Amino acid sequence: MAEASLIVSSKNYSSWSLRGFLLCRMAGLAFEERVAPLDDPATRAELLLLSPSFLVPCLEHGAVKVWDTLAIGEYLAELKPAAGLLPTDPVARAHCRAVCGEMHSGFANLRSALPMNLKVRHTGFKVWAGAQADIERVTTIWRDCLQRYGGPYLFGKTPTMADAMYAPVCTRFATYDVKLDPASASYRDLMLRFPAMVEWTIAAKAEPEEVEELDVEF
Repeated sequence: MAEASLIVSSKNYSSWSLRGFLLCRMAGLAFEERVAPLDDPATRAELLLLSPSFLVPCLEHGAVKVWDTLAIGEYLAELKPAAGLLPTDPVARAHCRAVCGEMHSGFANLRSALPMNLKVRHTGFKVWAGAQADIERVTTIWRDCLQRYGGPYLFGKTPTMADAMYAPVCTRFATYDVKLDPASASYRDLMLRFPAMVEWTIAAKAEPEEVEELDVEF
């Protein structure tokens, strides 16, 4: 019997649900999935970036109920310290929290211009200037972390919370054919091959529902 449950929304469109799923997989938590229906107004608001507070994903573990993705990561890091969701070195741990927080609260132009969609590929997609600045900041973070901690993951040899937080960006870069420097492209491909990411992507491509508001522009 699973020790926890994770409520997610669309696997094709929900970057926050993907982050929660990856965090649980990385932590080695036994959990069952529950899917929030797409016709639920709160779920659609989350997917369309119209909600001021995202309640999905939501992790339920015994008496604990935690919904913010960053909070889920911190809870799992405390619950499963051996999983290494946060680096053991205090300097690296502070750095990891900083780059996770930046993803959690920033990159609005990237989110709106390149919405997550695992079912499609847009070859030669033209990225507008506001989103390009976000792309450059993301790849700067990646290159700095990879050089500082030696890779192949952002904080060394094993995945951390930071990799879960930036994983949906890897899918966006693939979906919209974003041109990357060699180090960033190698990291993107590593994360796209990550077993839990592959598991999620297969399920996303089999998902029958669509959110027309996210597909209409493309």
